[in-house]
Amino acid sequence: MSEFGDGAPQRWRVYTLLIVVVAGMVTGRIFNTQRVYEPELARDPNDPADWRSAWPSTRPTPMPTFGSNDRSRWATIRALVDHGTYVIGRRDPAAANAQNPYGDSGIVFESGWETVDKVLHPERQEFYSSKPPLLPTLVAGEYALLKHLCGWSITEYPQRVVRVILLTVNLIPFVLYLVLLARLVERYSVTDWGRLYVMGVACFGTFLTTFAVTLNNHTVAAHCALFALYLALRIWNDGERSPALFLGAGFLTALTAAVELPALAFAAALTAALLWRSPRPTLCYFLPAALVPAAAFFLTNYLALGRWTPAYGEFGGPWYEYPGSHWLKARDGTPHGIDWAGERESRAAYVLHFLVGHHGLLSLTPVNVLALVGMVWASHRALRQWLRVRSANGPAIGPLAPLGVLTLVLTVVVTGFYLVRTSNYGGNTSGPRWLFWLTPFWLLTLLPVADWLATRRWGRGLGHALLLISVVSVSYPAWNPWRQPWLYQWMEIIGWIQY
Repeated sequence: MSEFGDGAPQRWRVYTLLIVVVAGMVTGRIFNTQRVYEPELARDPNDPADWRSAWPSTRPTPMPTFGSNDRSRWATIRALVDHGTYVIGRRDPAAANAQNPYGDSGIVFESGWETVDKVLHPERQEFYSSKPPLLPTLVAGEYALLKHLCGWSITEYPQRVVRVILLTVNLIPFVLYLVLLARLVERYSVTDWGRLYVMGVACFGTFLTTFAVTLNNHTVAAHCALFALYLALRIWNDGERSPALFLGAGFLTALTAAVELPALAFAAALTAALLWRSPRPTLCYFLPAALVPAAAFFLTNYLALGRWTPAYGEFGGPWYEYPGSHWLKARDGTPHGIDWAGERESRAAYVLHFLVGHHGLLSLTPVNVLALVGMVWASHRALRQWLRVRSANGPAIGPLAPLGVLTLVLTVVVTGFYLVRTSNYGGNTSGPRWLFWLTPFWLLTLLPVADWLATRRWGRGLGHALLLISVVSVSYPAWNPWRQPWLYQWMEIIGWIQY
């Protein structure tokens, strides 16, 4: 029996309290976004072998942006609204001099706007962000309104512009995300402890709160994925066939993939599932709605670069490896830093650290271990049901079994892709950011496991311990999400790693 009795209203009071607290925390951090320079990350002037960057000799320009990743997107936003172009810099060899050996000029060569996440068009000799332009294009619309209605130029009032946009792009969707997640938790969980545990994890134990203070595609994709799942579960489990549900699910699923390219696996799987379950409305509503973000993705790439595909596909070529590039300089001598981890460790070590090491999916946020149990058990139950074998004892998966199977497949496919195709952990980042968009899938898969642990004293204790470690990990980089995790720094201190 519920300790709240027949207590949905009481539980909603707790959900509301949790959401208000985390919304206040995120708002406070957004109001104080600021690039902080840390002495421990600067070069020791007495150590000739220290490869780190020198401490600034003059006062850095105060900026509410944190580093190359988000500055690359902000540069595109500024260029679009202030200059009507996607160009964020230019190279003119005729203008080269001793201080500027390549003749570079433009936004990304100004103080406070520097970024290594840029590419140089070989023919045009123009710099562009290496990030897909769809998300910056959408955000540029809000900046245009702020500039023309309020008179806020991002060069004159960067704090105002950036913080207001972060509130609308990150905070408001995050609050809606938590409200819809609470509705799913209330619907599919059976114990009070399990419900409150999953909501506690969602509010305080995932990296979505850590990255809510910076412009990035991962939080946007996670929010869109949950919104799409919410609509899809109403179609799949409740038998609803409203055109609005299919239109919304199609648009949001495609938008998830448009801002987080590996989410194409999610888009393909959900499209196939809905075609099998409800072919006509999927064809008539879901797919046409999905074409809108897909078309916008390709169109913005073409408008920016004169090609349909993103600049990512040119990595390793002249777009990235031009004279003076961060990526070319690293080939001269022995490269240092997380970007070159692949040159200092084996593939096996990379896999280990990506899963259970200093950037580990399971070590930094070990609540994901419980989600992994849930998705494996769901797949096991689904297989036994398909084979008409009586299910063994364990968490009651129920209507979330198909989602558990989908989550396992997505987790394996997406994680496997990055383990094979990458070697730098996503650069300077406090967690495995390439997987953040899967957060809502893991939270929902965690539900039946949390219910199973709720009836066992040791289970609740285990859940609390795993949540404690997860909260430590997501809270550790509170001043800048584009910093290395606490496990990484600890391993550096004791000499286990040295990149």
